Amino acid sequence: MPRVAFHTLGCKLNFAETSTIAQDFRSNGFEEVSFKDAADVYVINTCSVTENADRECRNIVGRALRANPEGFVVIVGCYAQLKPKQIMEMPGVDLVLGATEKFNVTQFLGALKKTEGNALVHSCEIAEADSFVSSYSAGDRTRAFLKVQDGCDYKCTYCTIPLARGISRSDTLENIIQKAQEIADKGIREIVLTGVNVGDYGKGEFGNKHHENTFLDLVQALDRHVDVDRIRISSIEPNLLRNEIIEFTQSSSKFVPHFHIPLQSGSDAILKKMKRRYMSSLYAQRVETIKSINPDACIGVDVIVGFPGETEELFLETYNFINDLDVSYLHVFTYSERSNTLAAEMEGVVPIQERKRRNKMMRILSEKKKRAFYENQIGKKRPILFEDENREGFMYGYTDNYLRVKTYWNPELAHKTKTFCLSGICDDGFVILEEQSRTANATNFSRI
Repeated sequence: MPRVAFHTLGCKLNFAETSTIAQDFRSNGFEEVSFKDAADVYVINTCSVTENADRECRNIVGRALRANPEGFVVIVGCYAQLKPKQIMEMPGVDLVLGATEKFNVTQFLGALKKTEGNALVHSCEIAEADSFVSSYSAGDRTRAFLKVQDGCDYKCTYCTIPLARGISRSDTLENIIQKAQEIADKGIREIVLTGVNVGDYGKGEFGNKHHENTFLDLVQALDRHVDVDRIRISSIEPNLLRNEIIEFTQSSSKFVPHFHIPLQSGSDAILKKMKRRYMSSLYAQRVETIKSINPDACIGVDVIVGFPGETEELFLETYNFINDLDVSYLHVFTYSERSNTLAAEMEGVVPIQERKRRNKMMRILSEKKKRAFYENQIGKKRPILFEDENREGFMYGYTDNYLRVKTYWNPELAHKTKTFCLSGICDDGFVILEEQSRTANATNFSRI
């Protein structure tokens, strides 16, 4: 039986799609092994968002060849779509597949012999990436990431995702419900809805030419028809997060009180240069609406620092805007130039060291926000979905509102949802449980 190994870079959508690619290999008689083991085929699912995509890809190819110098190396994903010629010249790479071909890797394998010279490339024109392939990750028994949407029609000036994934398109409502129930039937407790722009769900609904459902239709249908403990929204644009969606999900017993909402900048001048589809006032309204309905809701924020034209004054405008928001944590990205984007040609380039300084300031702000959110939850009872891994005598889980929880290993809690009172914060930043914190070892559970 031939053996295959996978390595995935980037977002949860990539992980979901790798699971679908792996299923195709299993159906064709391959045994899946760890990436560190000797395999006949190595599939690397790449990301274009990371600043060092080229170096990352080269390093992982090297790891594969160290495990088996004769291994057949396949590169797929966003970076493969954007830079196929660059990848084909990498030593050790045998095959590069674009956005459509990546779901049919086994059809391109041939005799599995190392390619002499440059790799073979089958990279479609991105305009041809207009179909939808259902995917979900099922490697974790606690939660699964379900792909509901792909591609993006937005034209943000810094982003290459539309060039890598094509137009916005969606799975059918019926198929999503079927896949979600399939996940639930495996005993998985939480489903995370993922995509490139999930709030755009319904546009280009695959196979449905007469009526396009909306994201609100999707969440209502999942709430009604899928027997699962929790459903979480991975990330949603503020202009697409309608008040009706907020109100419905907060009244639902399945959708959790956790929103991750990209902001990118708190300066309207920079938002305009980015060609975002909202101003800071709308973002603030969304946060206020969520918190007015559920003060315990967790809100995560994406922010980019060092965008061209971001003066110190405009950076501080963003910093102060976020500081005043009732949000829970930040994902901070340092702007880096991407070829074939408008932003790469803009004036007002921010020096690299200044970008790094601003990134550090934002990360410190994120820690303050997270700490304040955690402290606000102490003494409250929250449902916790526990993972089933024993990590040196401890186990972990997440509350519905996305607090990471740590307690002593108890097999009776593994893979179950239980409600506990949150009592304090560990030295590694996690909330601990009242029932077991009294006897906790001081070294492991010292209070901050």
